Amino acid sequence: MANLTIIERSPDPEELDPGRRPSIAERIRALGQTRLGALLLLLGTVAAIVWANASSTSYSEFWETHLSLGVEDLQVEFTLHALVNDALMALFFFTVGLEVRREFAIGELTSWSRAVVPVVAAVAGLVVPAVLYVLISQGTGWEGAWGVVISSDTAFVVGALALIGPRAPGRLRVFLLALAVVDDIGALSIIALVYTENFDPLPLLVAAVGLAGVYLTRYVPTGRGPIYATLSIIVWLAFLASGVHPTLAGVAIALLVPVYRPSRRDVEHALTLARTFRQSPNSDYARAAANSLRESISINERLQSAYAPYVAYVILPLFALANAGVQINSEILAAAAGSAVTWGIVVGLVVGKLLGVLGSGAVMRVLRIGDLGPGLTLDRLAGGGALCGIGFTISLFIVDLAIDDPAAQTEARVGVLSASVIAFLLAAVIFKVSDRAHPAKEAGTVLLRPVDPARDHVFGPADAPYTLVEYGDFQCGFCSKASGAIQEVYRELGDQLRYVWRHAPLDRYHPNAIAAAEAAEAAALQGEFFAMERSLLLDQENQLPSDIVQRAVDLGLDVERFERDLVSPEAAGRVRDDMLDAEAMDITAVPTFFVNGRRHTGPYDARSLIRALERDAHAPGGLT
Repeated sequence: MANLTIIERSPDPEELDPGRRPSIAERIRALGQTRLGALLLLLGTVAAIVWANASSTSYSEFWETHLSLGVEDLQVEFTLHALVNDALMALFFFTVGLEVRREFAIGELTSWSRAVVPVVAAVAGLVVPAVLYVLISQGTGWEGAWGVVISSDTAFVVGALALIGPRAPGRLRVFLLALAVVDDIGALSIIALVYTENFDPLPLLVAAVGLAGVYLTRYVPTGRGPIYATLSIIVWLAFLASGVHPTLAGVAIALLVPVYRPSRRDVEHALTLARTFRQSPNSDYARAAANSLRESISINERLQSAYAPYVAYVILPLFALANAGVQINSEILAAAAGSAVTWGIVVGLVVGKLLGVLGSGAVMRVLRIGDLGPGLTLDRLAGGGALCGIGFTISLFIVDLAIDDPAAQTEARVGVLSASVIAFLLAAVIFKVSDRAHPAKEAGTVLLRPVDPARDHVFGPADAPYTLVEYGDFQCGFCSKASGAIQEVYRELGDQLRYVWRHAPLDRYHPNAIAAAEAAEAAALQGEFFAMERSLLLDQENQLPSDIVQRAVDLGLDVERFERDLVSPEAAGRVRDDMLDAEAMDITAVPTFFVNGRRHTGPYDARSLIRALERDAHAPGGLT
């Protein structure tokens, strides 16, 4: 069970103890699931290569060990290798499908302006590598293995970004995750359409009935877990019998699992039951409270949380151990060096992904299509494109599907491993050069996103000579105090001042800060942003869901619409955009002010702010 901290009061950063040395366990946890999973994947790869070269016979014999699963006449025979690739990897693709479903429902792919750039970059990153591979591998007989170079390894890409990425990688990480979703859809579609042999449609009828059952299970009031598990096994076996690769069953099931953001009523109901259990602790109330808390979170997100550690720490390292066992000797390396298959894979992944992602992003920026977002410069995009050349997991997976000659398979695996190493090193160089070109001391000195009256929350005339932008947190006591100073500034300057609020919630210290920011955005959709802002800043101790809804009632908002907007992608996306801007400008404390487009340092009392506004009235940068 995870160790949870019950927060009775929201601390400010200054109150934390900076001197305590973290334990080894804390340092391991601090790596995060992504980096630790990528490290284990790398260790699995190294272990496979060492094992295959130390004893190729034992390596191949171990993974060809036969297993028989079932009872009486119902038997399914597997090798250990097939068990990993066909069964365990179905769970991996299941988690991929859950992420795809979530991103289209409530994530980055709900907004056209945010989605169009990574979607186009992903498509270009699929097409360009495939074309390069086919051109280079002409005449080998393995031109049809172009699927090996189409997909990036999300686990390795995100893990590598955390290890070698640039300063403030948040917006690039969001871009790469959105790109990875589309990339995975493309790879899965190609596996289903191109690399499926001996197709038998009849078992798919059974799979369709099972999938319909998966969809309808959401309406079952209790005991859904065993139903989902039983139907999933039936669907997987039906896919296996049909000839369609059974890992795709995991994706099909995941796309039918419901996803939604927690509603205020569900959260309040869970809190009520928890309080009841606290007053009268017994097993019935405990079970009811636990069930209510669990049901307030969508099944999609619960399953992602449940399976993600097993996928990251067990399944993917096992997959690497089972598939990356390439013998490396002078003869094999010489054969690979002269192989068009190897070079097609290396060029396809390293050059093709870079050209596809960077080229499409550059064209869309020139044509002003979509929104790359401040801080996602072309050099950052180049580094991200280079990282996408790490095609490890799905590339090795497709090698077995697309190539049946052992020698060609070895050359292909050498190509995949070589491309992944080259892509990693190339991305590290690009990010290093990018950070040197944009020194840390320059980060955030000028407002990164110009004030846009159509986007921003602006108080005061659009043509006012003075502009004050605040990045703040509704649970920060300093922001509450600063609001009084801002009112004094406005009383002094009147219509000469244009004031803008942007979100920089310090959610590590203030657990309700993001929810409060989303509440302000929900109020903004009814034209009452600054009324909600004042209400939240004046009463920072009462920002639970019921308190926030009561504020909407007090402000005369349409409460039903407000509650819908609270869980909408629009509100969450706007807050996330501001947070990514704040990260790109190295904003780590609030309030942070920008005076006429330049970062303000020093006191932020009314007199100091007025002097800064008058002194920097004609400062360049950051303003429309």
